[in-house]
Formats: sequence, C-alpha cells, structure tokens
Amino acid sequence: MRPFRFLGPIGDGAGERVVGARALAAEARKAESIGLDVLIRSDHLLEQHAPLPVLAAVAAVTEHVRLATFVLNVDLRHPAVLAQELASIDVISGGRLEIGMGAGWNQPEYAAIGLPYDPVPVRVARLAEAVRVLKGCFGPEPFSYRGEHFTITGHDGYPKPVQRPHPPLFLGGGGRRTLSLAGREADIVGLAPRPGDPRSYTAAGTAEKIGWVREAAGDRFDALEFNAYPSGGPVVITDDARGAAAERARQLGLSVDEVLDSPHVYIGSVAGLTEKILGLRERFGITSIMLDDYEAAAPIIERLKN
Repeated sequence: MRPFRFLGPIGDGAGERVVGARALAAEARKAESIGLDVLIRSDHLLEQHAPLPVLAAVAAVTEHVRLATFVLNVDLRHPAVLAQELASIDVISGGRLEIGMGAGWNQPEYAAIGLPYDPVPVRVARLAEAVRVLKGCFGPEPFSYRGEHFTITGHDGYPKPVQRPHPPLFLGGGGRRTLSLAGREADIVGLAPRPGDPRSYTAAGTAEKIGWVREAAGDRFDALEFNAYPSGGPVVITDDARGAAAERARQLGLSVDEVLDSPHVYIGSVAGLTEKILGLRERFGITSIMLDDYEAAAPIIERLKN
C-alpha cells in the first residue's frame, strides 16, 4: 500500500499579524521533528500573509519537508505569471514544491476587490485552462495556447522547475466537474465536502466522489494519491469520541455514527484515530491527510509512520 503522508499548516493562518523568518524556521523544524511531510499555505485575501513568499522563506531554512499551496485561487493570478513564481520556488527549494490549485469559492473576497464571481462551470473551465498553461510553461520548449480565458503565443516559461515534467499537481473539490478535472490532470486528488450537503461529508459520499475520479482518470487512476482533511471541524483528541461528536453531528446535520465514520471529521483517542486513518487507506485509498493541529496529532503520526 502507498505510505501515509501528513500535511500541516505553516504560519498562524487567518488573523495573523506578523510572521517572521525566525518564527517560520522554528515552526518548520518542529513540524519536521514530528514527522510532517508537507507544510501548506492557503490563499485568501484575508488577514494572512501571501502564500508564495511564506513558502519561499520556509524553503530557505529547511532541507527535507515539502512545501505546498492548499490551494491557490486561479482567479487571483494569471497562470503564466504564477508558473514563473512556482517554478522559482521549486528551484529555490531543490525540488520540494507541490502545487494545489482551485477554482475559487470565497465570494466576499471577489466582491471586496471588484472581481467577477462567475458561475461554477465558468470557474472550473478557467481552472482547467490554467492547468494547461502551467504545464505548458513548465515544458521544455516555447508553447502556444488559445482558449476561452487565456491566450499564450510562443511563450517559453523560465525558470523550469526541478521536478519533471512538473511539480506534483493537487486538484480537488466536492463536485463532479472539479473531481473529473482532477482525475484527468492531477497527481494528488483532494476529496472535499460540498457546502450545504451533509451527505457529502459521509463515507458514502466519499465513495461516490472516488467513482467520479475513477471514471475520468481511466488508466491513470492507480497512480493517483488521495487527500482528505478535517473540513468538518478541528481535530479533537478525546477518550469520549461519541460525546465529542454529538455537537459536531448537530452542526453538520448527520448522525453521530456518520460523523465518526466521515473522512472529513477526526474525533477520537489516539488509538481510535490511528485505526480510522488506517481504515481510510483500506476503504478509499486515502493516504494524504491534512491535520490542522499536528502537534496534538503527533502520537498518531508517529504510529502511522513507523
């Protein structure tokens, strides 16, 4: 079976005020010592630092941990400009970058800067074109592309990334359009719930999503890595899993059993959550796990990495 990889955030996230290089270095070293494989940064026009400068700073003070965007909003940057920035980080880090991209979902951010918030099919189509532009920029020769959203004419992206043909690409979501795109184009597929859809949090909903990916991926399905993350609320380490899950169940509109079985909720003892994550790999092939509080989850990581 594919080994587990654990992801965790670097920096303080939304609401942070100052992230200095020394603090980032200390945090990154702690994450590496715990056994974290990938440090991630989100991409929002909120009270947070921009993701790419933070990842570049972390690259300069680390040697082994990988660096990822989780995920970049394609509507905020032209993909050819983004390709240059991402390839530069891959070079600076010695080939440790992973590229998470998304179609954008936080409508207030769009409104705040006067950016049109297009319907889902339009945003997903733009994401698909951006992926083609990125891959073209990372390629060995000048390329041209003409789509509905982007036009590239004889452009030879520079620098070229260390990882060939390109750094691992992470695409994900909860809907069929995005997951089908991920099946066709991604190396890592993120399984996420659909807002307002309780069933999307469940094991049955997850199986349906993986079926969409399988249909789109075809022969490349077995090479895909699947990711899940605690979108149903923060990780809770407790010996009273059912008691702690009761309020979460009310919030999500699910039963306690459905919450405890969900790939998007992590509530339980160290032993219980270790068993759960092993089960996610066995049932769904999920081996990439993002944990918001990786220090609290350190005993789980240790058990699953050894």
